[in-house]
Amino acid sequence: MIDFYMPAELKTMAFLQVALDLVNAERAITIAREAAAGGADWLEAGTPLIKSEGMDIIRRLKGLGKKVVADMKTMDVGAVEAEIAAKAGADVVCILGLASDETLREAIKSAHQYGAEVMVDMIGMKSAGMADRAVEAEKMGADYVCVHVAVDEQMKGAEPFAMVKEVAGKCNLPVAAAGGINSETAHIAVENGASIVIVGGAIIKAENVTEAAMNIKKAIEGGKAIKTELFKKYSGENIKEAFLKVSTCNICDAMHNKGAIRGISPLKKGYHMAGRAITVKTMDGDWAKVVEAIDVAGKGDIIVVEAGEGRRAIWGELATWSSMEKGIGGVVIDGAIRDVHEILKSDMPVYAKKIVPEAGEPKGYGEIGCDIVCGGQLIRKGDWIVGDDTGIAVVPKEEAQEIANRALNVHERENRIREEIKRGSSLGKVLELKKWEKIR
Repeated sequence: MIDFYMPAELKTMAFLQVALDLVNAERAITIAREAAAGGADWLEAGTPLIKSEGMDIIRRLKGLGKKVVADMKTMDVGAVEAEIAAKAGADVVCILGLASDETLREAIKSAHQYGAEVMVDMIGMKSAGMADRAVEAEKMGADYVCVHVAVDEQMKGAEPFAMVKEVAGKCNLPVAAAGGINSETAHIAVENGASIVIVGGAIIKAENVTEAAMNIKKAIEGGKAIKTELFKKYSGENIKEAFLKVSTCNICDAMHNKGAIRGISPLKKGYHMAGRAITVKTMDGDWAKVVEAIDVAGKGDIIVVEAGEGRRAIWGELATWSSMEKGIGGVVIDGAIRDVHEILKSDMPVYAKKIVPEAGEPKGYGEIGCDIVCGGQLIRKGDWIVGDDTGIAVVPKEEAQEIANRALNVHERENRIREEIKRGSSLGKVLELKKWEKIR
């Protein structure tokens, strides 16, 4: 039997809505079934899923015995889109708060005519006018309002909780909260007035979806945080921690196949380094500025050097031991190094373009802290350098927080796919590659 909750009931209790922001129907149904087993109350056909699979996905979700939300994100032709979603079985249809009053009114009338409710989604609205728009939506006959921080905003650290409190304090409708919520923060949404807690990534990317949903449900009902590593946003000093959780492959994926430093390899496997760049530009064989940079660099920094063709070494055993004593996080040389037999005995990540036995001379040409080109990438002092066995990636300092979180998102999605493969599927089947091949 399907459970239906009236808005009045939602003002005294909070429910868990799972946002199925996927593009594959079979994966969505599997995850939805597992989430429902973990206590999810409502199942949401996310916008990417609806765009990919159409109204049929709503019909299929309806068969799981839960209240179904169609996240249409309607901006125009409200009556038509509300009608087709309601006729497909949606119990709640999402319309954008940014839509015109006429679109909202028509969507509300149409949804109610066909037995569905309307949730007005405030995604993209400025915080200054959000509460007032919620009141307007209430007067038009909407059933719910949703304070929604977009995924792209979440990557920069945005959260919905303050606005949930403001909207809930001004509007009499049940308020839904969405935007990077997990088992550590679900109780905060409820404390600030949310009647519906919408969770996407922290459930749909979990290796054990049922357990993840169960933990979030417990957090909602118990009013306490439950520790999680999924969809945990990083900022400030925690950015290094985030970069050490992901691979350089994850980072390059998050940067749309950019950021790789080419032609420079790790001297020894097994290291994973992350730190801010101390840049050095010098002539081939001139190691003076490179050694001076050791004294300039702070603990955990990565020395990155542009050193010409690399016919003579500008880094060796003594520089390596000096760096270790200083607490340097690693060294990247677009040039040559030597004393490999001794460097391999150390515990220092060293990456280089070439290995030669000849050393240069400390002439003192060059500069520390300037912009350099290393492995084909522009690197500035303070940019983030991440290295592992695969190679090195550079992340512009202005984008570090966003890219760290996006890389974690990539990592977590891959973990979920890996789990599905372990259950007996294959990568091609999980991704439904044939379905997405271009028809010629």
